[in-house]
Amino acid sequence: MKILVHIARLFVAVTFLFSGFVKLVDPLGSAYKFEEYFSVDVLNMEFLIPYALPFSIVLIIIEIMLGVMLLIGFKPKVTTWSLFLITLLFLFLTWYSAYYDKVTDCGCFGDAVKLTPWETFNKNVLLIILTGFLIRQVKNINSLFNKNLLKWISLGSLLVFLYITSHVLTHLPIIDFRPYAIDKNVQEGMNEIAVDGLPKVHDFFLETEDGEDLTDALLASSKVLFVVAYDIDISEETGFEAVKKVTDLAVKNGYTVYGLSASYIDDLKLLNENQGFNFDWLFVDGTVLKTIIRANPGIITLEKGTVTGKWNWIDAEDFKP
Repeated sequence: MKILVHIARLFVAVTFLFSGFVKLVDPLGSAYKFEEYFSVDVLNMEFLIPYALPFSIVLIIIEIMLGVMLLIGFKPKVTTWSLFLITLLFLFLTWYSAYYDKVTDCGCFGDAVKLTPWETFNKNVLLIILTGFLIRQVKNINSLFNKNLLKWISLGSLLVFLYITSHVLTHLPIIDFRPYAIDKNVQEGMNEIAVDGLPKVHDFFLETEDGEDLTDALLASSKVLFVVAYDIDISEETGFEAVKKVTDLAVKNGYTVYGLSASYIDDLKLLNENQGFNFDWLFVDGTVLKTIIRANPGIITLEKGTVTGKWNWIDAEDFKP
């Protein structure tokens, strides 16, 4: 029996550690996913949308800390019951997604591993069974270290995870699993099919104010720089000051520069006037822009469709033409 307990313990701990880590390096991705769950078309809990980011951060930290605590054997009763309850929550959400076909990707493993809704639901069924088994066999979950060391490992882990969260929210994800990551080619992504049956890159259209489609032309061009601001109403105002320095430098060095946004054209024209921008804006779906870069505003460079650089506005000075 003890061997089964060790196997179950290791499997559950590693699953939660992996699931937590791939979301920890990109908490905004989880926040966007919770916004989708809270929307009127899914759970109809729109009043929770403003709290999606703090909710996702808390849930991610809890998830990965429980993985650590189970692995080292710290407070096994509290840990196993907490794992059971959080898995129960995930089980409901994934069942709801799968049964009602509301959310095609639950984001349980972030953008690192894509599963169908039913595959994710079945994974959570297995976790419920295993965590229930661990609750019944909690006496056989032995601690790997003495109590003081267990406390310090847990506290140290928590501080490291909080630092990583702060870092990636200030800058960009330290690991980018999305099809717009550096060295990824956008055109190739359009031809690769994801688990939901859609291309990994879809709904990527670059349209002018007059409706002209510049997608193919810009993806075939060298030295392209995009300023991405999916919603300028909630963008960092000081971010645009940093962006201007970059775009001025890029234009001088032969870059083709455009802004990408889902905001209203009148608001974008006013922004250009106030900031003195020397580029025009193209219109792109807001969800696509959130996927391209976790910044608002952010900067991305391409060379014939291949992503060569990405920066949050706070790191704009790192751009080198």
